[in-house]
Amino acid sequence: MLREAIRFSYSHDPGPVWEDLITMAVIEAPEQPSSPPPRRRKPRRRSRLLTILGLALVLTGVGFIAYVGWELYGTNIIAGQKQEAVKEQIAEDWANNIDSNAIGLLRVPRWGSDYEMPIIPGSDLLDSKGRAALASGVGWYEKGVGPGEVGNFVIAGHRSGRGAVFKRLPELRAGDEVEIETRTHLYTYKLRMNGDEIKVDYSTGWPLFPVPDPNARGQVPTEPLMTMITCAEMFHTDNRRVVIGELVDVVEKPAAQAAPAP
Repeated sequence: MLREAIRFSYSHDPGPVWEDLITMAVIEAPEQPSSPPPRRRKPRRRSRLLTILGLALVLTGVGFIAYVGWELYGTNIIAGQKQEAVKEQIAEDWANNIDSNAIGLLRVPRWGSDYEMPIIPGSDLLDSKGRAALASGVGWYEKGVGPGEVGNFVIAGHRSGRGAVFKRLPELRAGDEVEIETRTHLYTYKLRMNGDEIKVDYSTGWPLFPVPDPNARGQVPTEPLMTMITCAEMFHTDNRRVVIGELVDVVEKPAAQAAPAP
């Protein structure tokens, strides 16, 4: 029909009619489907950054779990091996009437009949020697006095990791006995308070005084005392638990019993 109209327009006046037909053809012509716009690709750089970030978070989480596991369990295994080696050396040295590098053995009946830890000199317990002592047993504060002597015999230990030798210190109760065995003597201290009774900031100095009392700075000691120190909480903390005992019994070991008492 459009073709006939066009032919008709050529045989007659090609004026306004032609223009109208052209307009009608344009209007009536079916619209051609337009091609879809090109798909935009997601930026690869952003995707790579998200992947790297996710991987980093996963690795950080795995590393943290591994670190905690090592601190709580791995170091206990290593410390246990060191403690056994030190006790074997103590037995050998004492059998030969030789003072060992460790000054003695600690026993706490409340913690079980099988609890026995070597006591190792630890200088001020904060230097490298002190950290090594705490990683191998119970650390002895050398600036204080020795077992049975008048003054403050200070020992310290970890509550978690590295053997956790003082893990159960808060369970101690006033009146509990603590035994210290050296090559020549057996010393028994009786605790004056519960193990969870005293908590101080790590910077507090009076537990190391010759007389372990916050009001006794500079006082001259008149009795043999023992102070046990450990972390207040199981994990990282700036607080310390302190328990104090007094010497109640001293037994001299026979020469034939130079080795550790059974």
